[in-house]
Amino acid sequence: MYSREEASTIRRKFWTTFGQYLSPHLSAEGLKVNWINYRTGLKHVFFKMDNIDKSAYIGIELHHPDEGIQELFFEQFLELKTYFHSVMEEEWIWQPLKFDDYTEKTYSRIYLTETNLNVMKEDDWPKLIQFLKPRIIKLDEFWADAKYSFDALK
Repeated sequence: MYSREEASTIRRKFWTTFGQYLSPHLSAEGLKVNWINYRTGLKHVFFKMDNIDKSAYIGIELHHPDEGIQELFFEQFLELKTYFHSVMEEEWIWQPLKFDDYTEKTYSRIYLTETNLNVMKEDDWPKLIQFLKPRIIKLDEFWADAKYSFDALK
């Protein structure tokens, strides 16, 4: 068992290492990008990567405070679902309006997980990187084209 400080140090070390693996990669538009804190340019739309309950997680999360607008954003993503899966080259899970017991707010997400990967085990880091790296790069490729579909919802 790790203390809170030790666990935080290990997580920070992983994300620093992961960022170093991604730093040579430019965005689909040829720009330098902060892959760890990817900016979509849309308020309340986030690309997230995490390691939760010994599972790797990557996803698009919609956290708009107005559920109706959040649903519009999700519907717009649904319009792009075929294109999304063709860019990603795999099927992701689509989850509209999920209630978060911790924050007591709803959110929608499009995501993928890989089980049995633990950021606390340095031996798992290559597999974590192998899972996350190509997917965040492909998310960027998708977003380079798809973001214009959301202009009317800004």
